Amino acid sequence: MPAEPATFPALLRRNHRDRGGVRAIVTEDRSITHAELDGASQALAARLVAAGCGTSARVGLLAPNGIDWAVTAAAVLRIGAVLVPLSTLLRPPELLAQIETAAVTHLIAATAFRGRRSLVDLEEAAPGLLASVAAGGRHAAAPSMRAVWALGSVPEEAVAAELVQALEDRVGPADDLVVLFTSGSRGRPKGAIHTHGGALRAIASGLDARCVGADEVLYIPMPFFWTGGFSSGLLTALVAGATLLTEAEPEPARTLALLERERATLFRGWPDQAARLAEHPAFAAADLSSLGDGSLPAVLPPERRPAPGTRPNVFGMTETFGPFCGDRLDRDLPPAARGSCGRPFEGVEVRIVDPETGRPVAAGGQGEIRLRGPNLMRGLVGRLHEEVFTADGFYPTGDLGSLDGDGYLFFTGRLDDMFKVKGATVYPSEVEAALRSVPVVRGAYVTDVDGAVGALVITDAPVEEVAAAVRGRLSAFKVPTRWVCTADPDTVPLLATGKVDKAGLQRLLARAAP
Repeated sequence: MPAEPATFPALLRRNHRDRGGVRAIVTEDRSITHAELDGASQALAARLVAAGCGTSARVGLLAPNGIDWAVTAAAVLRIGAVLVPLSTLLRPPELLAQIETAAVTHLIAATAFRGRRSLVDLEEAAPGLLASVAAGGRHAAAPSMRAVWALGSVPEEAVAAELVQALEDRVGPADDLVVLFTSGSRGRPKGAIHTHGGALRAIASGLDARCVGADEVLYIPMPFFWTGGFSSGLLTALVAGATLLTEAEPEPARTLALLERERATLFRGWPDQAARLAEHPAFAAADLSSLGDGSLPAVLPPERRPAPGTRPNVFGMTETFGPFCGDRLDRDLPPAARGSCGRPFEGVEVRIVDPETGRPVAAGGQGEIRLRGPNLMRGLVGRLHEEVFTADGFYPTGDLGSLDGDGYLFFTGRLDDMFKVKGATVYPSEVEAALRSVPVVRGAYVTDVDGAVGALVITDAPVEEVAAAVRGRLSAFKVPTRWVCTADPDTVPLLATGKVDKAGLQRLLARAAP
């Protein structure tokens, strides 16, 4: 059996050879095969090289999901340049900060999306930037920037295909592939650097657990600028040789029509996204019978939905290029492992340590989750290796959990989210899990509010009904005393990275009557 491709150019070549006629990406009105993706990205790569973009470049890509995003990213990666996906949700100062932090040398941006004009906004944040770069100069706000192009407007002049091929042949598994920005719920965004070999290995190690095979038609609503969309969506489909369904702006009625038309076999993403789709009036009439059991439960027929807690909670992070732990999503876990995240994938070593001493704890004991292995990020932008990893190469995640005797990982919370109520420890993730197990609850977000437990709950039910239901699931001191119950999921305050804004959540709950 041939080895898995260890670089992105090798992946494109394999898919062209073995899966050329299969559609790689499908949108509402366009599609592109694996062979066409290879050809289109090679042609764009030749233009990028002619315009001065080579292996030393870091290319920022600011655009919505779609075939143009994928072709552009593939063109960048195949010549050994480093991709820097940028969120379309960023405000201009945030965007400028990420461009400067990642030392972006070339920026390719959609001119307009969701009523925002990215290049105009960038110029307002750094007056004179675009003119300086266009004139061949530099600007203090983004001193590494050498060129800015609108999406689809890279100059037409191209180098010979042989030169592109020569650059591809020089790309190695240890070369940097991408800088992905992430942040905790409170912290400053940080850029995780992943290599070609590490990223592709991380994806390949989890394909079986995530039920992604070559014949899969995968839908994932997350944007490509997040790990969930880039790693678990776009690159997952390419590594598997499968088909990805994607949308620039997911909207329930259109999404249902796309899933039905394309006979989607797998729906992954956040549970809240599936729940919102299932609540739409058009859901009942949609034919989603092609979806496999590895899909999120809310979009499956009631008779095929697993009981709560019986399937693994696939666990990952940007630093691990997506999931690093899981089990088959289409079958129940052993009874003793229910509620777990499954077991670590091949290439990831998990250690549970006492957060204060760093010493490993016994099986079943709770502590900080630390990770080591070739699937992890190479490092963080602007940070020394010793600032990110321990002396023996482990990455302290800041997550809390335990490993049982059979190697199943249980996630219990975050070191920085844990808080005390009258001297007793509360883990928000535990309270959220209890709330989400209540049938009328579609989402739950928990934090501390002035020494009390606060909860924002997505539900149509009154507070009294939710509170009564959760009292039978939690110790009294863990039951929230500050509540916001709403049917609108947009009430949840989010950061530009898509994570919950804990400070915003605390402010919202602080206004709620105790």
